[in-house]
Amino acid sequence: MNLTTLVVTIGAIAFILTLAIGVFYRKQKSWLITFLQNFTGVLFIISGYVKAIDPLGTAYKMEQYFAEFEYTFSETAFSFLAPLFPWLSSLSVGFAIFMIVFEIVLGIMLLLGSRPKLTAWAFLLLVVFFTFLTGFTFLTGYVPQGVNFFQFGQWSSYDPLQMKVTDCGCFGDFLKLEPRVSFYKDLALLVPALIFVFRHRDMHQLFTASVRTIIILILTLGLTIYSVNNAYWHLPHIDFRPFKKGVDIRAQKQLEEEAEASREVISYTLKNKLTGTFVELPYQQYLNEYKSYPKTDWEVVETKMTEPEVPESKISDFVIYGPNDDDVTEQILTNSQPFVFIVCHKLYQHGSHSETIAVTDSIRIPTDTLLVDGDTTINYRTETRTRDVTQMRYDWDEAYVRRFKDIVVPFSQAADKEGIKSVIVIGGADREMILDFKRATGIEFTACSADDILLKTIVRSNPGILLMEDGKILDKWHYRHLPSFEEVKMNYIK
Repeated sequence: MNLTTLVVTIGAIAFILTLAIGVFYRKQKSWLITFLQNFTGVLFIISGYVKAIDPLGTAYKMEQYFAEFEYTFSETAFSFLAPLFPWLSSLSVGFAIFMIVFEIVLGIMLLLGSRPKLTAWAFLLLVVFFTFLTGFTFLTGYVPQGVNFFQFGQWSSYDPLQMKVTDCGCFGDFLKLEPRVSFYKDLALLVPALIFVFRHRDMHQLFTASVRTIIILILTLGLTIYSVNNAYWHLPHIDFRPFKKGVDIRAQKQLEEEAEASREVISYTLKNKLTGTFVELPYQQYLNEYKSYPKTDWEVVETKMTEPEVPESKISDFVIYGPNDDDVTEQILTNSQPFVFIVCHKLYQHGSHSETIAVTDSIRIPTDTLLVDGDTTINYRTETRTRDVTQMRYDWDEAYVRRFKDIVVPFSQAADKEGIKSVIVIGGADREMILDFKRATGIEFTACSADDILLKTIVRSNPGILLMEDGKILDKWHYRHLPSFEEVKMNYIK
């Protein structure tokens, strides 16, 4: 599915609905307004629904936006706004659910023609909000590293690698759009949004006002329950992400890496350091003429390359670090035996404090030396000495710890009795924090680390539990619905 296919499909649905409303129900006041109502309504319902399947994906995306906004505003005259964004980030799941339900309900209101003036203004405000997000994402492509967004004079040429948020999340993981395309899409949506505001009296209305209100209320309640259920209690029932059940991570990662390595250069864009002039040269021409563009006067600012035959996904970022910060990715993906792969993108705690403990060391001290038949023998005595060591202790969230003590650890212990090993991969924590968490939860198996965004992508649960073998995901579970190991063994382990 790509954007063109989606737009054509939505257009066809809107055309059929417009004919039905105009020909059979004769409810239209303006064919154009009715078509725009149906088109934008169906668009919002689809884009909202694919996010309602996976509300945590939208929540994580909003956390990225809030983090960037905090950094951006903290270095400006509007720094007083910066503390607002960490607070919003703490409410990201609720904020995401509200936005998702609002988007779908607004789409339904457009189809029904419910409260035309209110709907028109709500649609305009939401499109403006989306345009702000996608515009920020796109425009950061002009902002070099170390430069604040508001330092317009230091902007450079567009480079996708400079973007702080790599995609807008408009359609969740169902359809990934290039930020530039997302921004242009939202600019285009401003046209019907403004038309609705000025011509809301021409919007069609289906059913009576009371029926429309009842439909909206019932759907709002149902969609809220559905979204909350998907966010807190279950894994998404449709997995749009690359780490879905049955995926061979090792094989796909290799394909993506080979495709990336085989890309070819199309052209180079050079910038004159003195005049600021840009020149784009095809690859072969650059090879023939590069001496005419000495590095003292010119710099390469952009390299255009062919698209990879296999599109890059988050699987390319699958990198796991062991207890000693060594790369153990290959060991994980080539393990031919089934094993339990536990994912924690974040460890929940309320703070930390230092604690001094007494550590007893045993020391061997030489007492005397004996020479027997030409051989030297040294006698030792053992002494114990106590020293004080300061360690960090964390105040772990008790409910979070119970998830491990009551669910994860017993499951792993049952697996271990059957010869099935476990490994836990944690994001956003240093080694000292991980060791203290193992102590608090009773975890005895290997603890590794990885990028938290990667872990959020793998499974929408904290903790999430996967069963893997030879680089393949045999299955994965939300911690609330983890079956007994006996059931897992019966279904997956031969």
